[in-house]
Amino acid sequence: MIASPYLLYLGHVNDEVGIKTSRGLAVFRPDECVGEFRHDDCELTLELPRMGFAEAVAAGAKTLVLGIANAGGKMGDDLVRDALAAIEAGLDIASGLHNRLRDEPALVEAAARHGRQLHDVRDPRPDIPIGNGKPRAGKRLLAVGTDCSVGKMYATLCLEKGMRARGMKADFRATGQTGILIAGSGVPLDAVIADFISGAIEQISPARDDDGWDLIEGQGSLFHPSFAGVSTGLLHGAQPDALLLCHDPVRPHMRGLPHYSMPGLRETLEANLQVARLTSPHVQAVGVALNTSKLSPEEAVRLCAETSDLLGLPCTDPFAHGVDPIIDRINACFETSSREATLSL
Repeated sequence: MIASPYLLYLGHVNDEVGIKTSRGLAVFRPDECVGEFRHDDCELTLELPRMGFAEAVAAGAKTLVLGIANAGGKMGDDLVRDALAAIEAGLDIASGLHNRLRDEPALVEAAARHGRQLHDVRDPRPDIPIGNGKPRAGKRLLAVGTDCSVGKMYATLCLEKGMRARGMKADFRATGQTGILIAGSGVPLDAVIADFISGAIEQISPARDDDGWDLIEGQGSLFHPSFAGVSTGLLHGAQPDALLLCHDPVRPHMRGLPHYSMPGLRETLEANLQVARLTSPHVQAVGVALNTSKLSPEEAVRLCAETSDLLGLPCTDPFAHGVDPIIDRINACFETSSREATLSL
């Protein structure tokens, strides 16, 4: 168990997407975050108190969360130095990077000497089965995207909150390091051997008979050459009844690949539905979630309306505008959910 409260690490990062883990914790677990640590060249902020390590310990922090993301999840020398200083100040370390804390001898030695804990969030459990594709009971929604880092986790967490507020049973199933830190459980899907990806999703979203929904966090994109394999395994393992399409409307190209343009919304939706039908022949699209954080309020409302007209689906920014239109569509498409929501009012 990772001890809280947390000090959130931004380091030297100036890429907004690069601090998505720290930002996700600040947004969805604000009561467990006492502050942020960043160097002078970091111009980003989570609007939390800026603290040094000793100051954070004095404020009650128990763990430094290395809440940054970079290509390949590498741990640079500057980050190791910061982690060492945090350990010496009295903090445990939690990391979701691909490079493991336990593989850094200096960190292992310092943690042992100071009695601190190292938590590698990207360690998958050892008993993941190979997926079998057998139909299983329950209702499942999977968030898919035009690209990676377009808001799939935010959309799914907002949907969980909104569905519960309307008396529906709904549970977020995390598949990335940020979601795992927020939810306290899940599977770090990009650390799972390819043959076991669909089985990992079958494992964290097993059959359920309580008429509730599993809301599965998507990863990557079928249109991203680097991560399409993960997205495919997710679609097969999730056996989704419903797909929620997520998109960043101001993204100029696929993340990290300026030579690949963004796919169209209709194209993306059709491709995901086709792949999902292998294990879920009756899958339906239930909405579009736009990340409109870089648009004016007027532009956001207009774009959501235009997208809804284009695809014939409800479209909203789940974080800024709420998820009621998507829940209404879910209830309309799945009669049992509709009856449950009605009885709960």
